[in-house]
Amino acid sequence: MDFILVCMDILLSFFLGVLPIIIWLSFWLKEDAKNPEPKRFIFLTFLAGMFSALTAQVFGKEILEYTNISINADISLLAIGILATSEEVIKYIFAYFSALSRSFNDEPVDAIIYMITVALGFSAMENTMYLFDILDSKTLFEGIIISNMRFIGATVLHTASSAMIGITLAFAYQKTKIIKMFCLILGLILAIALHTSFNFLIINDSGGNIFKVFLFIWLIIMLILLFFEKIKSFRLSVNK
Repeated sequence: MDFILVCMDILLSFFLGVLPIIIWLSFWLKEDAKNPEPKRFIFLTFLAGMFSALTAQVFGKEILEYTNISINADISLLAIGILATSEEVIKYIFAYFSALSRSFNDEPVDAIIYMITVALGFSAMENTMYLFDILDSKTLFEGIIISNMRFIGATVLHTASSAMIGITLAFAYQKTKIIKMFCLILGLILAIALHTSFNFLIINDSGGNIFKVFLFIWLIIMLILLFFEKIKSFRLSVNK
């Protein structure tokens, strides 16, 4: 009986953790509808993102334990920064080996698509693990509410931070290796700064600034959409 209940919790956690992500992924793929990426590559990149979440969880904790930095109640800015850095770097590494280094990454906008796909795979696994941990003490209704809150917060954050890396890589498309490396480092710095700032403000918020933080992250998404449209015009120039 316990085994059946555990299996049900796993399936429910996976459903609640992944379904909102699939909706969000569909939105971004529609932005590239005129020249879409093959579905099998999107699927493999999404899986890579899910595995990156497992890697980041283990790796982040190992770093904190090795450096003897506390992850208890009063989590420090340094600890948050270390966790954010490990997650952003690991997401990029998995994106690189699953998609960015492959031949099907053949136009500027692809870097954004694949970075976002990895980020959403990461969020899907992270949400699933989080929901599985809390389902024993929460009702189904509370689980749905929590999954929607994570969709609004953590998922949008991962999307925005990874998209920043994708945007800088898109601007470096067909540039020299030095420029590509500079753009990659710039993208990682921006992603880590956004990720760290968001988590620090949320964790240390007393209740009055959450709306402002969420508003800021959605403004970042709007800015990313503007860059997305700009970079899609690069495709026309590359194809000529």
